[in-house]
Amino acid sequence: MKLLVATVVAAASLTVAGCGVVLGQKEPAAAINTVVYTPSDWPEPLQADVYRPQGIGPFPGILLVHGGGWERRSRDDMTRLARYYVGKGYVVLNASYRFAPEAKYPAQVYDLQQAMHWLHREAPELQLDTQRIAAFGYSAGAHLLSLMALAAGTGDDLDRPWGGAQTRPAVVIAGGSPMDLRKYPGGKLVPQFLGGRITEIPETFAAASPVTRVHAGAPPFYLFHGAADTLVTIDHAEEFASALQAHDVPVDLKRLPARGHILTFLTVGSALPAADTFLQRYLQDPAG
Repeated sequence: MKLLVATVVAAASLTVAGCGVVLGQKEPAAAINTVVYTPSDWPEPLQADVYRPQGIGPFPGILLVHGGGWERRSRDDMTRLARYYVGKGYVVLNASYRFAPEAKYPAQVYDLQQAMHWLHREAPELQLDTQRIAAFGYSAGAHLLSLMALAAGTGDDLDRPWGGAQTRPAVVIAGGSPMDLRKYPGGKLVPQFLGGRITEIPETFAAASPVTRVHAGAPPFYLFHGAADTLVTIDHAEEFASALQAHDVPVDLKRLPARGHILTFLTVGSALPAADTFLQRYLQDPAG
């Protein structure tokens, strides 16, 4: 119940997400287009907004994915981040995905795998350097990207049939992410996303938890989390960071004092300088 109530509050609060902290934009986009990134035979056509930077590539890229408890919100929540990163010289893909309860795990991960494949297919037209594609998500979006990144190229259950090496981002930025779904034995959101309660499908709760999928070949992760987050408590980020460190995977965790789940997203600008430094380190971003 606590999780459900908090998410209802989150949904209401995020209606003003676009009015949060203004992010500086160095340059306007050269072009912004909306595309369908999924194959023609996909269960549902899914759209994304493509932001192309000024200048001549090859450019780094970044896939943006919004939150919303796997059941709501839209990619509009990430528009200010899209404008910020295109202004820094990134090709940006701000993607939608299918929602629970109609679409259950792992459908949403499969959707984002298709988004990565789309970027690779369109790379010549976009002047995109496919070796320098990052992924940035918040809350449920960060959870889905983390799963995608950890499964990519491993050949495991989540990597088949739609994954592969192309779905591995070079860097992941994950904010306010639920990294261990086993911490939610009750409530509505996680069971409707996974298709049952933890007593019924404990193996699915484990498989859908990024903390259980960490391995030495994982990409670098930059994590940021509100220290006062009661919806997704900070131990999710701390335990995930510890798991990455145990496998010698590069990871930074920025704790944002006195901020809950919503305020952390609304003030995301304060997490970006360190995030950008992390991106520059592992993407060798010339726009930095």
